[in-house]
Amino acid sequence: MTTPIHITHVIVGLDVGGAERFLLRLIDAHRGNPQYAHRVISLTGKGTLGPQLEAQGIAVTALGMQSLRDTPRTYIRLKRALQAHRPDVLQCWMYYADLLGGLAGRRLGIKRILWGIRNSHFESGGTRLKRAVRRSCAIASRHLPWRIVCVADSALEVHARAGYDRSRMEVIHNGYDPETFTYSDTGRHRLRRELGIPPDSLVIGSLGRYSAAKDHHSFVQAADAAMRQRRGLYFMLVGRDLTRENQALARQIAATPHPERFLLLGQRSDVIDCLSAMDVFCLHSRTEGFPNALGEAMCAARPCITTDVGDARQLLGQGGRVVPAGDVPALTQAMIHMADLDATQLQAMGARARGRIADHYTMNHAVDRFESLYQTAMALPY
Repeated sequence: MTTPIHITHVIVGLDVGGAERFLLRLIDAHRGNPQYAHRVISLTGKGTLGPQLEAQGIAVTALGMQSLRDTPRTYIRLKRALQAHRPDVLQCWMYYADLLGGLAGRRLGIKRILWGIRNSHFESGGTRLKRAVRRSCAIASRHLPWRIVCVADSALEVHARAGYDRSRMEVIHNGYDPETFTYSDTGRHRLRRELGIPPDSLVIGSLGRYSAAKDHHSFVQAADAAMRQRRGLYFMLVGRDLTRENQALARQIAATPHPERFLLLGQRSDVIDCLSAMDVFCLHSRTEGFPNALGEAMCAARPCITTDVGDARQLLGQGGRVVPAGDVPALTQAMIHMADLDATQLQAMGARARGRIADHYTMNHAVDRFESLYQTAMALPY
C-alpha cells in the first residue's frame, strides 16, 4: 500500500481569490491519488471555498482570526493544529501565513516548509504593520522556509531585491485546465438574456474583487470615455463588493451618460458563464503577480486587455492588448480598438489567447512542478 505524503496548507482565508482558487484546483488535481493527502488550515474562517473542500473530503480547520490583535492566540491555535496532525510538508500561502506557519512549523521541528509569494509588489499598499510583516518575512526567509514558491518571475525579482533569500526561490506559474474550463455558448446566451443585453452589443468585462489594487475606478473612467466615442458598449463587473450597494462605485457610474450599461453582478459561482457572456475581458489592476482572472479569461477564449502588471504581458502573449497600469487614456483607446474589430478578428484573438494557455500554462504542468517539490522534500535527510 502507498503511504501518502501528508501536506498541510496554511492560508489566511478561503474566500474567492486567485491564491484560494488555485489551492482548490491543486487539491482537486489529487482527488483519488493515493500518493498525496491534503489538509487546510485557514487563519480566519472557512469562507466560500472551505465547504467546497470539505465536500471533497478535505479536512478544513478555521482558527477564527479577526484582526492582527488576535495574532498571539492564532499562533497558539495554529501550533496545536499542526501538532495534532503533523504534516510531512507544510505549505504556506502569502505573507501572514508564511510568517506564522513558518514560525509554528519550525518550533515543532518541521523542516519541509514551503512559502508562497503571490504578488509582484513589496512595499506598496497596506498598513504600516502589514509592511512590517513583509519585511519580517524577508529577514526570516533565510531561516524558516525550505523553498519559496513565487507565482511569477516578476514576483521573484521584486522580493529578491527586497531581501528575500534568492537561493531558496523558484517560480511555479498558475495552471489552468482548458479542457474543463472552456467557453459556454449556452451560458453566454442565458446570462446575456437575463441581463437584457442587446444581441449586437459589445460587452467588456472584468473579474475580481473590489479593491484599490484592482483599480475599478480607472476601468469606469475608461469605459465612460469609450462610451462617448463608440455606441453599443456594455461593461460587466464581477466580484465581491461589485454591486450597487458599493456607494463609491455607484456614484461614479451614476455620473456617466449611460449608467444602465454597467452591469454589477457581485460575487458569482457561474464564472465561466460570466466570462462567456463577455466579448472582451479587461484586467485593469495596478498590481498583480500572475493574474489568475486573466488566465481564466484566456481559457474561455476571450480577447483580452490587460495592464502591464506582474507577469500579465508574458501570460497574454498575442491574445490581446497591453496598456500601462493607471493610464486611463491608454485603456480607453484599447477599448475603442476592440470595439472596432469585427467578430472574426475578435474570435481569432481569443483563439490565440486560449492556445497560449494550452501550450504553456496548463494545470498539469503546475501540478507536476508541485509534485516534484513534494517528492524532493521527502528525500531530504530529516
